[in-house]
Amino acid sequence: MTAVTARLADGVAAIPAAEWNACAGTGNPFVGHAFLSALEESASVGARSGWQPLPIVVDGADGRAAAIAPAYVKSHSQGEYVFDHAWADAWERAGGSYYPKLQIASPFSPVPGPRLLLRDAALGPALLGAVQAVVDQNDLSSAHATFVAPEQLPLFEAAGWLIRAGTQFHWTNRGYANFDDFLDALASRKRKGIRKERAAAVEGLTIRHLTGGDIEPRHWDAFWRFYQDTGSRKWGRPYLTRGFFPRLGEAMGDRVLLILAERGGVPIAGALNLIGDDALYGRYWGATEEVPFLHFELCYYQAIDAAIARGLTTVEAGAQGEHKLARGYAPVATYSAHYIPDANFRRAIADFLRREREAVAADRDYLAEMTPFRRVNTTERSSTR
Repeated sequence: MTAVTARLADGVAAIPAAEWNACAGTGNPFVGHAFLSALEESASVGARSGWQPLPIVVDGADGRAAAIAPAYVKSHSQGEYVFDHAWADAWERAGGSYYPKLQIASPFSPVPGPRLLLRDAALGPALLGAVQAVVDQNDLSSAHATFVAPEQLPLFEAAGWLIRAGTQFHWTNRGYANFDDFLDALASRKRKGIRKERAAAVEGLTIRHLTGGDIEPRHWDAFWRFYQDTGSRKWGRPYLTRGFFPRLGEAMGDRVLLILAERGGVPIAGALNLIGDDALYGRYWGATEEVPFLHFELCYYQAIDAAIARGLTTVEAGAQGEHKLARGYAPVATYSAHYIPDANFRRAIADFLRREREAVAADRDYLAEMTPFRRVNTTERSSTR
């Protein structure tokens, strides 16, 4: 392999947007320059957040970025959604320093996507080699690429990274013309249950879908209140700053879908989504009024409506949540990759991951049997032939 030289950039914003996006592509907004630079400019990452941006870049023959790893130096394990706290505890008890570590990710975003951004696909191995060199030369404990797109796993496996598996729940558009068409694919009892939930959730409310210039400062003000409420209950301190949301709207408004529930013209709940080339990504939700089933309506059912209307193939509604099964979201595998330089530590983690993958796969198979879709009776099917 031809030797290449990598460089460390002083944040995403230090790399021209055109160069970054030529590597990242347009399919997944969470690795685009607009999203990641909005995190930096709003101080959601950097400063004292524990996420220090350190993109690793390999330039092409034309002098422009040809391969980028969206890397961050981490001083904790918050905001990752792939939990390695036990690893950190074990390493510290053995006398090591687990932090700082290197994280290749879209911060606070459990969204599968490319973690090696490649304008030149042939530079994938070289970019991974550069990532490993940063870890080795700076005596870091490890590097972690979280929510790796399945098609990039072979690159990490070929470089000897350890693979970890998880599960999310995604909705798949099977060519549905509308929401009722989707409901027709469900078992009768589930279909009736969803209709009841939807009716109860929206009673007395108006639901609005806003994107682009339709999202006004007052809408972001309302959504910030929703986000604060959810964030303080889930994490203690919300990850994103107040300035992030309007920056997101300014930078990529046509990719933002804000779904609001209003009572008497006043927003009482909202869900924030990003629109990809072929998927709708649900990210944040919150409410200032408790309404039964409104969470399911805004985050799951309205997202399905929006995906069908836009001809999108998938709705990815975030991490975890077995309650999504009853709403037509099915279990899918997610993956992360881990570079552990210390041989003994690596062996221990490899053994743990082997056993964990088996358990996760078995659980996913079990969950797949619990989806609400109609099952064709084999006796009935044979009698109609």
